[in-house]
Amino acid sequence: MRSVAIIGSRGYPSYYGGFETAVRHIAPYLCGNGWDVTVYGRGGQTRDDDPSRDPRVRGVAVPGLDSKSLSTLSHGLTSAVCAAWLKPDVALVLNVANGFFLPLLAARGVPTLVNVDGIEWERAKWGRSARLVFFEGAKMVARHADELIVDSREVGRKWKAGFGRSGLFIPYGGDPREPLAVEPGLESGRYALLVARFVPENTVREFFDAAAQLARDWTVVLVGSSGYGGQLDSQAEALSRENPNVRWLGHVNDDDRLHSLWQHAGAYFHGHSVGGTNPALVQAMALGAPTVARDTPYNREVLDDAGVYVQPDPAAIAARMGELLADAGRRAELSSAARKRAADYYSWDDVGAAYESALTDLATGGPWL
Repeated sequence: MRSVAIIGSRGYPSYYGGFETAVRHIAPYLCGNGWDVTVYGRGGQTRDDDPSRDPRVRGVAVPGLDSKSLSTLSHGLTSAVCAAWLKPDVALVLNVANGFFLPLLAARGVPTLVNVDGIEWERAKWGRSARLVFFEGAKMVARHADELIVDSREVGRKWKAGFGRSGLFIPYGGDPREPLAVEPGLESGRYALLVARFVPENTVREFFDAAAQLARDWTVVLVGSSGYGGQLDSQAEALSRENPNVRWLGHVNDDDRLHSLWQHAGAYFHGHSVGGTNPALVQAMALGAPTVARDTPYNREVLDDAGVYVQPDPAAIAARMGELLADAGRRAELSSAARKRAADYYSWDDVGAAYESALTDLATGGPWL
């Protein structure tokens, strides 16, 4: 039985973000194919009572400093130390900030497969010091990782140009679902939806301004939070308090509920501006959400002609969302195109198989042997 340590997520099973979504699918896939899988994470970040939890996946909570600026690095360090001590056949490392700890794994002869995620040092939510940490971590990844994974071809081009490293293209997947019941108090096809972490690069502030306009005629549902409170959370709370057509649900970690919201949305706004293939967008596509997306190379790569594109301007966002909500034929057309594209290019089975192939190559010394 080959063994793999997964480092850099919040644990298993966790519903925090994209890495956690990937781990919830990849770890059980590997176990099903005979791998011994250990997922290192943070205490209090997992749902051990989750009925979908695969008991074959070993979750280990490691100590660290639970602050916005130090949690990733501190938990990454303790995870890497634990993995280096136990010496698995291979390590799957998530997030370039953990690049600083790759020499620990290399010293113990543990080959590393690193998912570089997006271009973290371009994210507006980080201050100057944090951006420097991510950039220096990326340089360490370029120098020490045995193999890289890029989740979009655009990210791959940036890594080749900036660091001289190529990576394996493996995107995220999406889960198609049978029809789910509509959220109580909502009408299928009659509401605008935002699902995002409340950070500036996700065009949240602009959507809030658009929501005030949309709410004159439509219901607007906001899903997400910053995770640490702050101005955007306060603005969402004020919007929902002052306008009866705006509902802020906070962070939703129930897949059935979140998938229902996407499945029944009349228009879903995806404002992510940095990063590669976004797992929320892929999941929305798999569920047939008619999508208005911020116009970026990343979003166009994923959606292609299965979405409507818009600049980060509140008036333009409100106009495109309103047009889609009012046009049932266009919604059906985009929904069908999104489902087909997700099925053709973003299957979790294909993603799991690609990860296993890359991990096997590293664990066995490479396909050239």
